Parts: sequence; structure tokens; C-alpha cells
Amino acid sequence: MNCDDIDAALVSRLIASQFPEWASLPVRPVALSGWDNRTFRLGGEMSVRLPSAAHYVGQVEKEHRWLPVLAPQLPLPIPAPIAMGQPDKTYPWPWSVYRWIEGEPASAARIDDPNDFAATLAEFLRALYAIDAREGPAAGTHNFYRGGPVATYDGETRAALEKLAGEVDTALATEVWECALASRWEKRPVWVHGDVASGNLLVRNGKLAAVIDFGSSGVGDPACDCYVAWTFLDAESRAVFRSALGFDAETWARGRGWTLWKGLIVLAEHLRGDQEKAAWARQVIDTVLADHREVG
Repeated sequence: MNCDDIDAALVSRLIASQFPEWASLPVRPVALSGWDNRTFRLGGEMSVRLPSAAHYVGQVEKEHRWLPVLAPQLPLPIPAPIAMGQPDKTYPWPWSVYRWIEGEPASAARIDDPNDFAATLAEFLRALYAIDAREGPAAGTHNFYRGGPVATYDGETRAALEKLAGEVDTALATEVWECALASRWEKRPVWVHGDVASGNLLVRNGKLAAVIDFGSSGVGDPACDCYVAWTFLDAESRAVFRSALGFDAETWARGRGWTLWKGLIVLAEHLRGDQEKAAWARQVIDTVLADHREVG
């Protein structure tokens, strides 16, 4: 199925056929719908979330299984599944209905105090890491190995570095990458969100109000959750975030590695194409490299 085929008309048909009690409710696309999953507003109190491709399908059952377990143990709201839809002749995969969470995706203009935002996010993540993870899903294809070893993407990273010779400081980037590879998480596996990005952090009245999209969640090394430090936070709030998380230098270095991998592969892919994405990737890479030089 083409992602563009997942529209409000399709969602309305699915709701009418499988949940007729909600058939009279309007279906509206949301401004930032996402790509891995497409999201729609259902009435005033619910949302509908549909995988955009087959490799995101495993996230549906995972969220229905685990979000109700995680939610009562966390200090901020997270998505609450209400119902799981089934595939039919117009849509080939399971899908979800959730309670709607009020808020806007995080942006600098929407946040009153970046340091308070960073500390609140760190508090949320510490609470997530404290939840019993013994039966949780280990890192794997369902979450693109978030929580697994950063070395999973060694081949992709080195191929991108080769392609980007002359475009970025590949010597320093290789140093950052090899620092990330030099250690592993030796403590007990913990729950990880897996995609702590600004679009998954909702702000209301100037403060962090909710954390959404647990599709990349799993159990393992929390270093991947540092991604937001170099993709969204500024230098001061990054330092607050790092201190509040309490991660050691090796975990922070693996977090840099996860972030550098993403920046490199995006830039390598869009170097001669989408210049907005290329500019974003360059900024991420530059931030990671500068932080490595200055902070260590």
C-alpha cells in the first residue's frame, strides 16, 4: 500500500465497518501525521494510527500489550490504546484507536524554559528505566534495534562516512563513531522509548506535557534515548539533560553514536536531493562533533 493512500476516507471506512458506534464522528488528518505511521483525529477524544508499511506492523500489538503496563508508572501521559482494528480488503494491516492527548509537538518557540523542559524529560526517562523490563521485548526488527548495540549500524555508518568525504569532518566523525563502539551496556536491560525526538514530545502551556509514539520502544541499552540531546536541545539544556539522566561517559558516547549514525545516513541519502533534510543532517552532525570536542 502507498502511504498516500492512507487518507481520511480510508479511515472513515475502516471505522464504519469495524467500530460502527464511532461511525458518526468526523475524521481529520493531523498537521504532523508522521511517516512510520499515519495519524488522524477521530472526533474530539480519540485518534487513529495506521502503519504506513509492513515493517511497522509489529509495533501495533506491542503498544497494545505494553502501554497500559507502562502508563501508571510514568509521570507524564503516554498514548492509551482503546481498540485494535483489523486488516480488510482496503487496508492490509492491524491498526489502532487511541485516546487523544492534547498538546503541540515541541519547538523552541513553544517552550518557556528549555532547562526545565530538559529536566522534566530526564525525569520521565528515569522513571521509564526504573520499570521492570524482564518480560519486555528485546531490541530487534520491531524497533530497528533501538536498545541494541550501536554496532548494528557499523556498516551503514562507515559507508556514509566514505560517501561524505570532503563534505564533513570524517576523521572526527570516525573518532566519535569508534568511541561509541568501544563500550556496551553492561547493566540490566531497561525499557527504552527508542525515538525521543521533538515530534514525539508534546508541549502544553510552555511545558512538556506528554510523550507519544512508543513504536520504537523495547528493552536494552538506553543510550539511544539521548538522541534528543543533539537534535533538539541547546548546549545549556543538553548539559542539564545529561546531568539529570545521570548517564556515564560511555553511555553518553554511545548516544552520540546513535545520533551521528542518523545524521550521516540522512545526509548521504539527501546530499544531492532534499536540501532541507540535508541541512538538518549537517546541523545534527556538526552539533555531535562539537559536543564531542568540547565535552568529551
